[in-house]
Amino acid sequence: MDSLIGNFIFFFAVIDPIGTIPVFIAVTHHYHKSERSAIAFKAAGVSALVLIFFMIAGELILTTIKIPLSAFQVGGGVVLFLFALSMIFGESKPEEEVKMVEGASETAIFPLAIPSIAGPGAMLGAVLLTEKDRYQLWEQALTALTMLSVVAITLVFMLFASYLYKFIGKSGASIISRVMGIILSAVASSSILEGVKHYFSL
Repeated sequence: MDSLIGNFIFFFAVIDPIGTIPVFIAVTHHYHKSERSAIAFKAAGVSALVLIFFMIAGELILTTIKIPLSAFQVGGGVVLFLFALSMIFGESKPEEEVKMVEGASETAIFPLAIPSIAGPGAMLGAVLLTEKDRYQLWEQALTALTMLSVVAITLVFMLFASYLYKFIGKSGASIISRVMGIILSAVASSSILEGVKHYFSL
């Protein structure tokens, strides 16, 4: 149960459903309500498929190119840590990704599905939390369901984005994103330490 809650918190931090709200509003502000709903479903579906792909094939790809998972844990942990620092000290997720809209074709794919929902942190986590040597098949399945539940929460938030944004506002989304960054930095540090420990125990 503890690991299930921990995985949920991890994916909630890296996906950041609340931080996706202002991004969604920026991307879809000139669309009709039915079109916004279609974009929300498409973004959630694409991001879910991308993350499931990394869960299934990520470790296989690493094995094929002969990269030990311990090295991926350390490298992935460093990337996650830098990602967390950017969330804490730099522009928060919503601020950074809203700017992407200005130079992008406003679609459900970019910047909504990738990188707002299925970002680098979520992709790395999908691989690290389903490592076949550490987790049994049923544990991997639970992790997948946990991840998909966060994507589903993100979908709900997008569908009700205009209402939710009235309550949290831009500042509220920025604050929550920074708090998620602090949690993510701790998770990243743990991944690095675990990877170093595993590498030297081989």
